[in-house]
Amino acid sequence: MGMNEADLADTENARGDGPRTRGSGTESVYQALRHEILSMERAPGSPLDETRLSERFGMSRTPIREALLRLTADGLVTTLPNRNTIVATIDFSSLPTYFEALCLMYRVTTRGAALRQGDAWMQVISERQREFAAAVEAQDAFAMIEANREFHVAIAERAGNSYYTTFFARLLDEGRRILRLYYSTFDDRLPKRYVEEHEAMIAAIRAGDAEEADRLAIAHGEQIVRQIQDYVARDFAKATAITGL
Repeated sequence: MGMNEADLADTENARGDGPRTRGSGTESVYQALRHEILSMERAPGSPLDETRLSERFGMSRTPIREALLRLTADGLVTTLPNRNTIVATIDFSSLPTYFEALCLMYRVTTRGAALRQGDAWMQVISERQREFAAAVEAQDAFAMIEANREFHVAIAERAGNSYYTTFFARLLDEGRRILRLYYSTFDDRLPKRYVEEHEAMIAAIRAGDAEEADRLAIAHGEQIVRQIQDYVARDFAKATAITGL
């Protein structure tokens, strides 16, 4: 009996490097495209043609389509009415409400973490901070974005409200490309003070100082928002060209 397309997709060689286990083809395409989209290597609004992607990865269209569906669920890919698939654009008009929600979640999670007892999560938070500091030192924007996300999610998990954690993680994921623009304002040479802000948050959480944690979270959120707003106001034509507005 012959193999169907899905079976072939799970066993074929994506780049000439040997057979794949079931599902690994989809995962490799998903991770590669996700990295390219989040790092802005693939500009917002740029097309994602299944045939060309199939040729690039050396796979049938089934794992390509499955990867694109996952990226759609992540909010990184959009299917247009004409059924063409593109990298999702960034809607600057929604930024005010996005920033409002983001800053609120910085506050409730950092404050909540300071109110919780026990040091188990402090080890995790500190490890995520070490990863962020290393990424800043390396001027690796993609690694900075990943580590920043994990740092704040670890704080949210210490706070202990799973609804907050889920919502905050979603906001951080949706804002990855906005954060990429933010880091670009420094040419990816993020000032040391942003590492120090994270350290101050850790100290306030460890000390159980909810008021200080809240104050730091407010300042942290406000400076990020201000920097992005300044960038958009200063270089609106450039920003909209990059983001496909």
